[in-house]
Amino acid sequence: MKLITKTALLAFSISLAANASAASNKLNIYTWSESIDPKLVTKFEKETGIEVTLDGYTSNEDLLAKLKSGGSDYDLVFPSQHFVKIMIQENLLKNIDAKGMAAFKQVDDRWKNKWWDETSEYSIPFAYGTAGYAVNRDKYKGPATSWKEFFEPTGAAAGNVAVFSTPDEVIPAAQLYLDIEFCSEDSAQMKRVYDLLKKQKPQVAVYSSDNINSRIASGEVVMHNWWDGNVLKARKNDNAPVEYAQPKEGLVGWLDSMVVPKGSRNSENAKKFMNWISQPDNATAEFNYYSHSSPVKLDQSLVVHKEENSPEIFPKVPVKFTRACSPAAQKLVDKVWTQLLQ
Repeated sequence: MKLITKTALLAFSISLAANASAASNKLNIYTWSESIDPKLVTKFEKETGIEVTLDGYTSNEDLLAKLKSGGSDYDLVFPSQHFVKIMIQENLLKNIDAKGMAAFKQVDDRWKNKWWDETSEYSIPFAYGTAGYAVNRDKYKGPATSWKEFFEPTGAAAGNVAVFSTPDEVIPAAQLYLDIEFCSEDSAQMKRVYDLLKKQKPQVAVYSSDNINSRIASGEVVMHNWWDGNVLKARKNDNAPVEYAQPKEGLVGWLDSMVVPKGSRNSENAKKFMNWISQPDNATAEFNYYSHSSPVKLDQSLVVHKEENSPEIFPKVPVKFTRACSPAAQKLVDKVWTQLLQ
């Protein structure tokens, strides 16, 4: 009996060791769709022996829902600044002592110890930029210098506008246009936002954050909510007839960071990737691919997106970053969006 027990224990120990070993060379990443250069993923795998699985999402809301459901098995995710704050508050992230990591030393000082992670314990900045709208210049010849053209479309744009599928950047854009503070708790002011979006709705062909490139580049719609670097890539890489609007009221700012979910089983591998992708050579390759601005040090001799050829990521208008709203303000945002889509 003792022999059987010892054998069983030995087999169980071997099984545990095998499982631990299997987990130790894995890294499951959940990030913005098509955001990480596949060549860099291959390079990381070859240099470290870590096998990477990459899944994509198109909104912070989808990411948050996935983590809150408890059904995810991800080791590294990339929320925007206000969602980092929410995830910390809801105890969804691991404290990785980010300020002690090699990656943190590569971060520009202006992005350290920010309000969403004041003590820099949870997050390493990855990319930043703006949310606005693009126009198809083959189909639309009018101005793209105000949010008025987007929210109150006329001419070729009437009925041919596409809007993001979630309120995260749509409502702040409306607030910029109406000169209303982000995260307003004033129901009368939020009624103005609702009225604007409700008036726009008959001119909206689709509410979607997917397949934006094909939709706007093909001329299926003539205006589409989009992000700065995505417009830049479409224009440069695909020769798409798109232009990123420069609304005088301003653009909605965002900064995505790398964080480790509470349930990660490969957090050390996640930290290895964070340190690795933040090295100047890798960060530069990622910047050249992703085309959004980088908050870490780059090798300027290898940078391809510069102010003279990439106006999308060097805006000449104000940029205002979204914040994590109070429960009262968020309730009003949810109410506006729910009523709009009914």
